[in-house]
Amino acid sequence: MVLLPADRMDSLFSPRCMWVNGPIIVGAGPSGLAVAACLREQGVPYVMLERADCIASLWQKCTYDCLKLNSNKTFSQLPRMPFPDHYPEYPTRRQFIDYLEDYVAAFEIKPEFNTTVRSARYDETSGLWHVGSTTTSGDVMECIGRWLVVATGVNAETVVPDIPGLDGFEGNVTHVSDYKSGEAYRGQRVLVVGCGNSGMDVSLDLCDHGARPAIVVRDAVYREVLRKSTFELPMLLMRWLSLWLADKLMVLLAGKVELRTPALEHGALVRIHAGDIDVVPEVKGFGKGGRVEFADGRVLAFDAVVLATGYRSNVAQWLQLNDFFNNDGYPNTVFPHGWKGPSGLYTACQPHSQLTSLKLAALSHTQEHTEHEDLVLPRAQRFLVYSPPFIQ
Repeated sequence: MVLLPADRMDSLFSPRCMWVNGPIIVGAGPSGLAVAACLREQGVPYVMLERADCIASLWQKCTYDCLKLNSNKTFSQLPRMPFPDHYPEYPTRRQFIDYLEDYVAAFEIKPEFNTTVRSARYDETSGLWHVGSTTTSGDVMECIGRWLVVATGVNAETVVPDIPGLDGFEGNVTHVSDYKSGEAYRGQRVLVVGCGNSGMDVSLDLCDHGARPAIVVRDAVYREVLRKSTFELPMLLMRWLSLWLADKLMVLLAGKVELRTPALEHGALVRIHAGDIDVVPEVKGFGKGGRVEFADGRVLAFDAVVLATGYRSNVAQWLQLNDFFNNDGYPNTVFPHGWKGPSGLYTACQPHSQLTSLKLAALSHTQEHTEHEDLVLPRAQRFLVYSPPFIQ
């Protein structure tokens, strides 16, 4: 929390209410930290509420050991502080966490940890946001202010698919958020449900640790597998083409019908071609004895299941009476204008187009934002469209 004595009045309404003479930031992930750093640089007070006991809790507690960023470090750095020169092109999980901790120290960001936001509503009469929260010790607090920044991302809650028989599977069933290393699965037959970045990474990690993985691919055309150099191609295209045309061209080249984040290939394809990782179709259901039935009629036995089925936003659970976000936690306003909502509502890290977000992030380092001069977020606002690395 960064508030000057004149900026907070804990006793204005009651001992449990706090007036915030600046933005109320919900979430201490990379996006929230970026906003806080820019605000502090401009001398703007704020309060940051974080439900976990650390910054970037998704990265620190819900990621596997072998994880790397899926975007180049040049376009993944937060504002005002580049990655160290000795970091590789795609930093590891540990390196990214260290970078974030150094970022927090450099900008003296002090979130209110162990504080879960239960509700946030806008009072039309007073023109103020009322953000109610509880701490792990049971304390209840309400922050009141003119601006609310939603920086909880779209990965706040795990997604567990409803597959017949999954609850009765006799082996170990783990969501990828609880997966750390393939060492615990050595010698086991493991089914990985999901072929996104996490699914590919986990399958390779299992293989490297002596497990026998099989990855579920529901539609071979639905999701492409791209190598690292593919992220460099759009940067090359934008030397001659506009951002939007380059973005559309990449979509066509990838065979997509809508914007999605590509799955990076770190070696899993080689192991698939070598037969070390099996590819199976959609799961039809789970049976007794660890047996799994697939859409092609095959029935195979597995010792464990890893659900690489992604995450979803939880904004709809606490942001009240507001149609700015859809049920999936994305702004209803067409990208890239979805960073600003009505009544002092802002959002950070709600990516719709990775290429566009990366470009905007890069431009933000060299261009001054001149719109909305009456806004309390004069410099930080241009980073609200920035899409830091996210997991899926």
